[in-house]
Amino acid sequence: MLIYFLRHGATACNAEGRYQGRRDIPLSPAGRAALGPADFSPEAVYVSPLARAAETAAILFPAAAQIPVPALAEMDFGVFEGRTWREMEHDGDYRAWVAGGCTGRCPGGESREEFSARVCGAFAGLVDGALAGRAERLVIVAHGGTQMAALERFALPCRDYFDWRAPCGGGFLLDTAPWRERRRLNLAGEVRYAKD
Repeated sequence: MLIYFLRHGATACNAEGRYQGRRDIPLSPAGRAALGPADFSPEAVYVSPLARAAETAAILFPAAAQIPVPALAEMDFGVFEGRTWREMEHDGDYRAWVAGGCTGRCPGGESREEFSARVCGAFAGLVDGALAGRAERLVIVAHGGTQMAALERFALPCRDYFDWRAPCGGGFLLDTAPWRERRRLNLAGEVRYAKD
């Protein structure tokens, strides 16, 4: 089975370099315009409950049923959401979080460990369910952080967390061949559904 693990299209926050997190930000007009129907049409797409993922899925896969999975939502960045790093460069809490490798708990939000546990549990459940149902492919539209959390844990070759984020409208193609024995996925390629 192949997994298409995609990041949502661009938003105004992406263009401005703002932390979006759990804020329900829609795609920007430019982000919508850059997307078009994908080159295949699945029956169903699993999506983050946030609007930017659902909008992306509707454009890429207009005939597919959308199945929201709350645990696939982006990391909760707490008080950092809606702000850029430049706006926070003198914020002591932000500086401490960055100095700690962005792994600690964001004030009012999640730690990376909590976020990764949430995402990886949901992602593994989707893979197990799709394999049990003998699906030919599994399609997921979520967020850059969601990709990074799941693929750092499950993908081969191994990469660090921040090395797994795709561009907006892009993602990864994964082969489930090693899943049952090793709980791992082989990277089969990268895909891009947004025009530059």
